[in-house]
Amino acid sequence: MELCSIASGSSGNCICVGTADSHLLVDAGISGKRIETGLNSAGLKTSEMEAVLVTHEHIDHIAGLGVIARRYGLPIYGTKATLDAVLCAKSVGKIDESLLHPVIPGQDFQIGDMTVHPLSISHDAADPVAYIMKTDSQKIGVITDLGKYDDFIIEELQNLDILLLEANHDVRMLQTGSYPYPLKQRILGDRGHLSNVLSGQLLGRLLHDRFKAVVLGHLSKENNYAELAYETVRLEVSMGENPYKGDDFPIYVAKRSEASQMICA
Repeated sequence: MELCSIASGSSGNCICVGTADSHLLVDAGISGKRIETGLNSAGLKTSEMEAVLVTHEHIDHIAGLGVIARRYGLPIYGTKATLDAVLCAKSVGKIDESLLHPVIPGQDFQIGDMTVHPLSISHDAADPVAYIMKTDSQKIGVITDLGKYDDFIIEELQNLDILLLEANHDVRMLQTGSYPYPLKQRILGDRGHLSNVLSGQLLGRLLHDRFKAVVLGHLSKENNYAELAYETVRLEVSMGENPYKGDDFPIYVAKRSEASQMICA
């Protein structure tokens, strides 16, 4: 299996996950043109995607959804509440409702040769989910917009080969920055976003001997830096109560407006 971040950040998110035979998108929060350009850099095309999995209805996850749905007729998967919210989003435009496929958190479904597992998460959206894609031998998770994690989340994310994990903000930068107080509280709250520290602590609970790589994603433009996220997560892993160090496996940081390399399990 393989993963490529087409874009990941507070201004837009789109992740490609696939196998040698099939690929799908997790979210389409950037323009259709940028999605196509990013996929082309990985030797792929939007028209070749099997589906789009929508995590939730915030604009940084659905901005390009209407365009690629109308242009390519791609099936769109999400929880019923999420899909209802997408249909009400004026910025997305009209979407053929026959393309919409409601999913139920915790119930697996099949796309191409991948089994997809939607996982309920805590975020201030209608009914948000993260997604785990798996084959008989490999497993990739795309986990962003996570206000908090608990034992249920930790258990669901065991035995991943590759993980794209949110490292949204540095707490001190957020607290001393220019955001209005209510927005700061929302981001820091249980339905907000994971900080660099919490991201590193969660990662430390998920590592195992066959773990291949982590990609840190959904970084805030105003309240984080790639280098800071990388160093904080690496330090938290090294200091954590686990047998691993931050240098034991590759840590990548997804860019906001540039596709990553294809990361293979």
